[in-house]
Amino acid sequence: MLVLAALAALLGLTACNKTATETADGGGDAAKNAAPPEPAPPPRPPRAARLPEGTTLQVRLMTQISTESHQTGEPFTATLEAPVLEGGRVALPKGTRVEGVVAEADKGGRVKGVATLALRLTKVDLPSGPADVTTNTVVHEARTTKKQDAAKVGIGAGVGAAIGAIAGGGRGAAVGAGVGAGAGGATVLATRGEPATFPAESVVHFTLHAPLPLSGSR
Repeated sequence: MLVLAALAALLGLTACNKTATETADGGGDAAKNAAPPEPAPPPRPPRAARLPEGTTLQVRLMTQISTESHQTGEPFTATLEAPVLEGGRVALPKGTRVEGVVAEADKGGRVKGVATLALRLTKVDLPSGPADVTTNTVVHEARTTKKQDAAKVGIGAGVGAAIGAIAGGGRGAAVGAGVGAGAGGATVLATRGEPATFPAESVVHFTLHAPLPLSGSR
């Protein structure tokens, strides 16, 4: 009787072990057949750093630029007077070299008009090399010389009147005044007005008219 009980217990234990093994094997098969997890999406590429349109560039001229010494199309160099920020960080440090061109150098007419000088930037030095820039044109006009011209005519008329008075009295004074005024006017017509000038070390403000990528030269 005891032998039969022991044999029944042994058979039961063997059946339990078999069931557990089959269950474990089934779980392993399910794990093998499960779909692999989806890969993580690739990281977004970093935003390309650039200075937006409308950014102000404050530059200090290295040399004097004048309608007396410069012609339209001549290049000039300058440096940034203040750092330029992008996203809260310094994108272009103070002292960065920039290049520009004389967009217009008009000495003005001998009869009408004043001298006009216009500048714009063309390049800025980046760590990767020079990059083209598009900016506004800064225009400077010379001071008018109307008061000086009037003084020249008046002096000429006065001298002529004095000479005429000595030579022919009152009538001579009138004639001399007319001759003197004509001479003074001729002097004005033969003389140009003051030149338009950006002195050396002048600080000029330019504005970007197109975005400037900072990752490399264009």
